[in-house]
Parts: sequence; structure tokens; C-alpha cells
Amino acid sequence: MMAAIGEKLGKDIVTAMKAREQETLTTLRMVKSALKNKEIDKREPLTDAEEQSILTTMLKQRRESIEQFTKGGRPELAAKEQVEIGLIEAYMPKAASEDDLRALVAAAVEQVTAENGGTKPGPKEMGSVMKVAQAKIAASGARADGKLVSELVKAELAKGA
Repeated sequence: MMAAIGEKLGKDIVTAMKAREQETLTTLRMVKSALKNKEIDKREPLTDAEEQSILTTMLKQRRESIEQFTKGGRPELAAKEQVEIGLIEAYMPKAASEDDLRALVAAAVEQVTAENGGTKPGPKEMGSVMKVAQAKIAASGARADGKLVSELVKAELAKGA
């Protein structure tokens, strides 16, 4: 059985075809083929987490492209990428708010502190705190920008230093 993202994508492609929305159709087909290629490489159906990971990568590529097109003076191409981001984001789970992330990061720091026998982690343990924080975010079913999580972890670790 294909995961939820794939099913929704299939229905939306049919809808876009009927409505003759060429740009939408092109983007959705591109997403579907990226998922299908990964599934073929893996030789088994993708999990929801794997599908989300692929979409996250695609979003990151689009954001980098926008930056390049803007620098290169090609606003029309940047706008096209922005539309694609909007379409792809529709398939992602809701992004966690900064407050939610702060709470999850604080919980991760507490967990690492407990694992270290009560010693609060310092900046050197950022990697282990990030791992725990990412796991907690994934378990909550939300998604978060890795850069933001990293900044929050850094700030939380600096408090104890």
C-alpha cells in the first residue's frame, strides 16, 4: 500500500489534468516521479517518513534555486520556484511553531542531562542533543526547519554554560 502522500498526489494529478492546470500538473508529476524513483531504488514501498524526507529535500532545492535566481536577476524563475514550494508544502505535515519547538528542545536537553547523570550538556554535546530533539520532533508528528532547531538547541545549551 502506498502511503498517504502518494495517494493524495495521485488524486490531485487527476484533478489538475481535468482542470487543465499545466503548471500544477508539471510540479505534481515531478514530485510523484521523485517518490517513485526512490521507491524503485529502495525496492519496496516508502514509509510516510521517507516520503516527507524526499519532499523536504525538494523544498530545500527550490529555496536554494530562488536564492540563485534572485541573485541572478531572474525574478520570473524565482516566482515559478515559489509556486512549486507552495504546491509541495501542501503535502507536508503542519510545521511546528517556534514555541512548540522550544518546548521539545528543552525536553531533549533535560533527557540528555538525565542520561549524563545530571550533568547539563554543553556546546560540545550539541550533536547528541540535536539527535534527541529531532527524534522528539519526529515523534510529535510535526516538521521543523533543521536550521531553526539547531539555533534553539544552541541557545538552550548556552543558557547553562
